Amino acid sequence: MKGQGPSFSAQICCREHPDTPLVEDSHAGDMICPECGVVVGDRVIDVGSEWRTFSNEKSTKDNSRVGAAENPLFEGSDMSTMIAIGTGSDSLRDEFGKPMYRNRRTMNSSDRALLTAFREIGQMADRLNLPKMLVDRANTLFKQVHESKTLKGRSNDAIVSACMYIACRQEGVPRTFKEICAVSKISKKEIGRVFKLILKNLETNVELITTGDFMSRFCSNLGLPSSVQKAATHIARKAVEMDLVPGRSPISVAAAAIYMASQASDDKKTPKEIGDIAGVAEVTIRQSYKSMIPKAAELFPADFNFSTPIDSLPLN
Repeated sequence: MKGQGPSFSAQICCREHPDTPLVEDSHAGDMICPECGVVVGDRVIDVGSEWRTFSNEKSTKDNSRVGAAENPLFEGSDMSTMIAIGTGSDSLRDEFGKPMYRNRRTMNSSDRALLTAFREIGQMADRLNLPKMLVDRANTLFKQVHESKTLKGRSNDAIVSACMYIACRQEGVPRTFKEICAVSKISKKEIGRVFKLILKNLETNVELITTGDFMSRFCSNLGLPSSVQKAATHIARKAVEMDLVPGRSPISVAAAAIYMASQASDDKKTPKEIGDIAGVAEVTIRQSYKSMIPKAAELFPADFNFSTPIDSLPLN
């Protein structure tokens, strides 16, 4: 082709079969004529890619040559080569007294602890369907706690769970303590205790959670339509503004609001069904609902389409 130099196979050919394309034996580096078997060229230089893949899948093409990208959260985890320059027993020298090369392929104990924690955070995020951005924040939080050494004696699993909870709050996708407990091996009480310690020692803060933070996810998991979700959001917000549920957690209020909105629609849900999704006890939902039902007429949005009138709603 014009503008390109001829390839090696185009420069040589078999004398007996000049028009026959040559076959390259990549293992031996030979160019062979397939008609007569004559080795036309030998010691051919392979100009292809030098990497190999050891995957069991034949269709897999692994172009990686140096492993995963270096993680900036680790220290000393690169694959660099160091030459000993110390003296006495600190130096590494061969039998001729020359400095020895040493590949830094081993992690120190601190990085091993970080690696284990980061792996656990990644697994928890996968179970909770959380994005990579949130995993990075949780990893950074854990590294800050690890380096501060203020929580020595606390279980790394508890710190990991608390960091995941804080990261969810800070990224605006809060999860409940019970949801974090479900994907970890730590009790709700211990996660809550470590959560408070981290906030105190790192001097960080989290936004206060509101009923709206959970409404969309709870309603979606319950299979409720958008009209019920909209009504439940309005009910919960009005109940808080009117101070009908003092001392109740936003999750309990959200669950009670969903119960009220669903009972007034065609898609009715029981406190048990809602409690299983929200992680709230059935009796807690009923207690919050009981505080809200006397003012139900003021809580529903004006454009809500009632399937069950307010007067016929259950009293608890």
